[in-house]
Amino acid sequence: MFRIHWLIGLLLISGCSYDPFDPFQRPGTWVPDGANAANLRAMVVNPHDLVEGQGELVSIGAEAAPPVTRLLTGKRYPLPSLNAADIAVVNQQQPAPGGAP
Repeated sequence: MFRIHWLIGLLLISGCSYDPFDPFQRPGTWVPDGANAANLRAMVVNPHDLVEGQGELVSIGAEAAPPVTRLLTGKRYPLPSLNAADIAVVNQQQPAPGGAP
């Protein structure tokens, strides 16, 4: 029993220094080096777009502003009143007149 405690203790201590499940700590694996950002900078036509960007020429911002203002000020339109009694049943077979038992 004493040996099992020592073995568990050694395993716990050794797990702190090296994580075999972390892909970036395993030897021989790829290490992130900023290649994605470098490729993005190479693909952008106008380098100033990385700093500020460009606005959209055809935008629905003017159409979207009033509903957003109503939402943020708490003056939303009321929701339509829906009631389950207004739903009609379709394709329901009617019993024959005179009714067979």
